[in-house]
Amino acid sequence: MFGYYLDLALRSLRRNKVLTTLMILALALGIGASITTLTVLTLLSGDPLPQKSSQLFYPQVDPYPKDRPFSRSGEKVPWLLSYVDAMNLIHAHKAERQAAVALSQVKLTPQVQGEKSFYADGVLTTADFFPMFDTPFQYGAGWTAADDESRAQVAVIAGFVNDKLFGGANSVGRMIRIEDHDFRIIGVLGRWAPQPRFYALHLGGRNYGKGEAVFLPLQGARAADVMPSMMMSYGPSSDMQHLETSQSIWLGLWVQLPGAADVSAYKLFLGNYAQQQVALGRFQQSRVALSDLMSWLRDQQVVPDDVRLQAGLAFGFLLICVVNTVGLLLAKCLRRSREIGVRRALGASRGAIFAQFLVEAGVIGLAGGVLGLLFVLLGLWGIRHQPAPYASLALLDVQMFVFTFVVALVASLIAGLLPAWRACVVAPAPQLKAA
Repeated sequence: MFGYYLDLALRSLRRNKVLTTLMILALALGIGASITTLTVLTLLSGDPLPQKSSQLFYPQVDPYPKDRPFSRSGEKVPWLLSYVDAMNLIHAHKAERQAAVALSQVKLTPQVQGEKSFYADGVLTTADFFPMFDTPFQYGAGWTAADDESRAQVAVIAGFVNDKLFGGANSVGRMIRIEDHDFRIIGVLGRWAPQPRFYALHLGGRNYGKGEAVFLPLQGARAADVMPSMMMSYGPSSDMQHLETSQSIWLGLWVQLPGAADVSAYKLFLGNYAQQQVALGRFQQSRVALSDLMSWLRDQQVVPDDVRLQAGLAFGFLLICVVNTVGLLLAKCLRRSREIGVRRALGASRGAIFAQFLVEAGVIGLAGGVLGLLFVLLGLWGIRHQPAPYASLALLDVQMFVFTFVVALVASLIAGLLPAWRACVVAPAPQLKAA
C-alpha cells in the first residue's frame, strides 16, 4: 500500500512543479540554517573527555582580602591559584592524580641552519597531566614526578610540531631550543586537542583550536625563565620575577577523584586547608569551590553567546519555513478537493486519504533534506573560513548527517498534518455535484 501512496505522491508533485519546488526550497533553507548552527553549538558545548570527565575536578580557594575581593560582587571564588597554594595541594597527595597548569607563548628555535624561530603555545605543567588527561603518544612518554622536583629541562612536543621540525620522525632524545634554553625531547604526542580546551580556561590561551605545541615541566620551565601568559595580583607582594613567592595567582589545578567518597573527602580537605591558611594569616576567608569538568565549563559559559543566539534564530527560521510549507500544502490540498471527493466516492477511506497526503509530505521532507544537506555543507564551509577560534571545528559528523534527514522528515510530517487532516474530512458529495 505504501508503494501505491508513494506513486500517487510523486505524480501529484510532478503535476505542480513550481509549488513543489517552493516547498522543498523552504524546508531546505530552514534545515540548512538550523543544522549548520546546531553542528557548531554541539561541537563547542560537547564533553572534551567523555571517558573521564566525571572524575576530573577543579579546586579553587580565595586568597583575596575582604576589602578587595576578586569580583565586584565578592561572590566569585578566584579561578586560579598561587604557586604556594597549588604546590601545597599537590604535595598533600589527596587525589589520585593532580596537575598544576599554566600557559605561555614560547619561542621555538629549530636546530636546522637557516630555519627561523617562531612563537607557539606552550603548557607549563606537572607530571600527572598526561596520564590524567589520557594524552596519546606517538613516541616516548611524559616526564616523572622526580623530573618535576629536579627541575629537569625536558619537553613533550605535539605531533604537528614534530612534523614541522623533524619531518615526523622519532625525535625522542633530540634537543629543541625554547626561549634560548635547550630542552631534551622525551615524548611526541599523537593527535590530541580536546574541544573545548578546558585546562586552558582563564590561563591566557584560546578555548578552541588545534592544541598547544609544547609541554614543559612547570619548575623546569620556570628555571629557564619561561613566563606564564596570565598573572593576577591579590596583594602587595606581586613581584612578577619571583612568581613562586609572589602574591599572584597564575596556575590552574586539576585533580582526579574516581568516586563519590573521594570527592567528599577532597571537599573536606579543601575546606580544612582554607581554614588553616586563615589561621596562618595568609587568607582572610575560607571560601572554596570544587567543580567537576562539565560543571566548570557550564559555570564559565565557555560557548560564545553569539553561537547560542545564532542557533536560536536559525531554529526560529526553521519554524517559519515549516509554517510556510503548511500554507503551501493547504493551498495544494484545496486545489485537489475534487480529486479527493472522487477517491472518497470510489471507496477510499479517510485514513487512506490521510496516509496519502502524509506520504506526500514525507517525500517533500526527504527532498528538502537532500538539498538542506548541501546548504549545511556550504554553511560549514563558510564558517571554516571565518577568523573565529572554533572555525576549524565546523565539520559535519555522521550523527549530524543522520540528524539532518530526521529533522527534514519530522518537519515535513508536522507541516503535512493539517493539510492531511483537511484532505481527509473533504465531503465527497459537494465535490461530485460541483464536478
